Amino acid sequence: MKHTKRILTGLASAVAALSMASVSPAYAADGYDRCPVGYYCMFSGLDGTGDMIKLTSNTPDLGALGMNDRAQSDWNRTSSTIHLWSDTGYTGCTTVTPAGPTGKGNFFPTYRDFFSSVQFDGPDSPICAS
Repeated sequence: MKHTKRILTGLASAVAALSMASVSPAYAADGYDRCPVGYYCMFSGLDGTGDMIKLTSNTPDLGALGMNDRAQSDWNRTSSTIHLWSDTGYTGCTTVTPAGPTGKGNFFPTYRDFFSSVQFDGPDSPICAS
């Protein structure tokens, strides 16, 4: 009986210690951090919120990915300069998102919900006026 009581006391102490231990949940990326290295990402909301698409190659029609005229922010985590076109098939006017730390942020209000195609390292072209 004395042996059983000692085991139960030890078990109760172990349970109490475990219940006081801090359990931290796994980190779930949010905002811009959802964009993996090596990708160009567009977001339907400001500051990397909302729906996200991630690209590694030219995309002539963002409508096929549900992002035509919906993007409000982006992050270029590639080594390419990204050309954002106002119309499908790399037509209309364009603006660029550079590679590197400056390639992340909200689009100017004029360019929110505006772009229809994305070209990696595209040619110089008519720049969209704000």
